[in-house]
Amino acid sequence: MPFGFNSQKGFSLIEALVGVAVFTIIALSVYQAYTMMVDVVRISRLKVTATALANEQFEIARNLPYADVGVEGGIPSGKIPPIQTLIRDSTSFTVKATVRNIDDPFDGTIGGAPNDLSPADYRLAELEISCQLCKNFQPLHFTTQIAPAGLETASQNGALFVLVFDKVGLPIENADVHIENNQVNPPIIIDDITNNNGMLQIVDAPPGTEAYEITVSKSGYSEDRTYPTGAIENPNPVKPHATVALQEVTQISFVIDRASTLDVLSATQTCVPIGNIDFYLRGSKIIGTSPDVLKYDVLHTTDGSGQKTISNLEWDTYNFSLTDAVYNLAGNAPLFPLALDPNTSQNVKFILEIKNPRALLITVRDNETKLPLSNASVNLQGADYDFSLATGYGSLRQSDWSGGPGQENFINPAQYFDSDSGIEISDPVGKLHLKKISDQYEPSGYLVSSTFDMGSSSNFHQIIWQPQSQPPETGSDNVRFQIATNNDNATWDFLGPDGTSDTFYTLSNSIINPLHNNNQYFRYKVFLQTIDTAYTPNIGEIAITFTSPCLPPGQVFFTGLNYGSYELTVSKSGYQTFDETITISALWQQREVLLVP
Repeated sequence: MPFGFNSQKGFSLIEALVGVAVFTIIALSVYQAYTMMVDVVRISRLKVTATALANEQFEIARNLPYADVGVEGGIPSGKIPPIQTLIRDSTSFTVKATVRNIDDPFDGTIGGAPNDLSPADYRLAELEISCQLCKNFQPLHFTTQIAPAGLETASQNGALFVLVFDKVGLPIENADVHIENNQVNPPIIIDDITNNNGMLQIVDAPPGTEAYEITVSKSGYSEDRTYPTGAIENPNPVKPHATVALQEVTQISFVIDRASTLDVLSATQTCVPIGNIDFYLRGSKIIGTSPDVLKYDVLHTTDGSGQKTISNLEWDTYNFSLTDAVYNLAGNAPLFPLALDPNTSQNVKFILEIKNPRALLITVRDNETKLPLSNASVNLQGADYDFSLATGYGSLRQSDWSGGPGQENFINPAQYFDSDSGIEISDPVGKLHLKKISDQYEPSGYLVSSTFDMGSSSNFHQIIWQPQSQPPETGSDNVRFQIATNNDNATWDFLGPDGTSDTFYTLSNSIINPLHNNNQYFRYKVFLQTIDTAYTPNIGEIAITFTSPCLPPGQVFFTGLNYGSYELTVSKSGYQTFDETITISALWQQREVLLVP
């Protein structure tokens, strides 16, 4: 064997690390088991201490005169503090006390058969003991019965039963009930919960006319309550504060259910959000009469991105109304009024259009199902006005060109992209016609609109203009249109109804060639011409109908109306035609039409 050679082998680094890891895992497991055992012992000791504290408090209550067995400011009223902080074994416990009169059925019940005129047979005391600074300590509940030493005497009080159920009549257990009676001294204040039957029974309650103010709620639910008679904001409440009469049972019912949420978006019919829109949200439930007082009537405002989330809403039927000075309501999805069910989240879209008073919103529904009807033809005729729109279709409109040329994208509704020297744009404002020079009109001219951004891929249906009749002296084809669409907002090929640049749309309400469908950007080009330069054709409004994801079903929107009477005609295949005379008397009106199959 060579000199200095050691035949014994040591541990490699990897073997040492594995050994350390195994030892660490075993040590941690032992430590965790030890700490868990310590926690179990600690919590067990706390429970023993809390149980001893409960027995101590019960003994104090049992040694009180029976008339004093009650909570201060409660029913029954007594000398037991409602909440105490007590220290035992250097630990601070919170003790919450509740005492209730119990009507035992052995001698009848109040209001029952037989009727028990002394319903407070014994008292049930409950203690809830908690420790906020104790880790993993759950509150403990203790109850005991305390009976009077002598015989019963006829009660000089009454009883108040609070019943809580949901929309469909099912009882709600553990609903929070807050009761106040400020007509007695000291005031009575009770905070309790309903039992499995949705009931809270307050026996031996002091009589009082509209003395008991009651509010019922539950986390995640709506709220119901009583109201004072004679209040300025609600002088004649439907549900006044509760009255308790001598030796009588007052039962009052409350209906609550899971709260819901509305996510509101205010946008154009091309899905472009419009922010900072004011609107009222009003429910239909009444809490007062003469005058009617709504339970929910709140002003809201969408944020800068046109959104507003309204949470904790009670199930109800809601209506919306805009108060905005710039925009009109041109449609909504879903249709109003909106029936909101419990525990739901509902998206709502306001479709807005810049005010062009006067305006009329028409909603068309099936008479039997009340569902909105799409593709119903709606025609409105009046003096110098004859427009037909289809429900579920949007319309792009321009009725003012006085802002001048140079606008590439349609932002200012009074501007356009380009025109030649033959078009007059502002004499008068709101009219397009041939320019007049030395008492003679130019023989022809054209104008190209700015780009209308649909916000998404859309389909185009009709081109409409007003007025439809022109001076016969101007000749035939005096008003002509071509249309260009694309998805790059750059390629503008103006085409006629046959899909080429050689033809023109010459009749209002013409069907747009479907080759323009599935495009986002749109422009029109209008040509005016006359064969007699003493006369000119004129245009007061240009509209394009389309469909897109932001359009609500069953609605059309007419603008630029005058005060006065209009003939409304609504028709759809498979339904009876609807005819009516409508009087325009406001800046914005709406009308619902029910079509009969």
